[in-house]
Amino acid sequence: MMIDLNTDVPKDLVEKTFEAIELAKKTGKIKKGTNETTKAVERGTAKFVVVAKDVNPKEIIMHLPALCEEKDIPFVPVKSREELGVAAGLSIPTSAVTILQEGEAKNLIKEIATKLKQ
Repeated sequence: MMIDLNTDVPKDLVEKTFEAIELAKKTGKIKKGTNETTKAVERGTAKFVVVAKDVNPKEIIMHLPALCEEKDIPFVPVKSREELGVAAGLSIPTSAVTILQEGEAKNLIKEIATKLKQ
């Protein structure tokens, strides 16, 4: 199943996604922002990508779903940059977050990825 920016991900999966970001931030390694995310996906170092749907202009993030699909990296669109920023431990909104090292979020990410493919 191709997930794109118009996909509405179930609320429980979104909550698990934010939980995975918070866990990975504490026990693994994350990168924030569209540029860092794009580089990590292109290099194949990204393990999990989360993008906010309310990014303006959309062109900034439009390439990410297809890129993630091509590299087989789980991709989750979430509603807002604010929520994503908070999960990543930022005081400002962010358009994208990438998990590079899962840390303790590894099983959670596996679970989310499995549900996304159903």
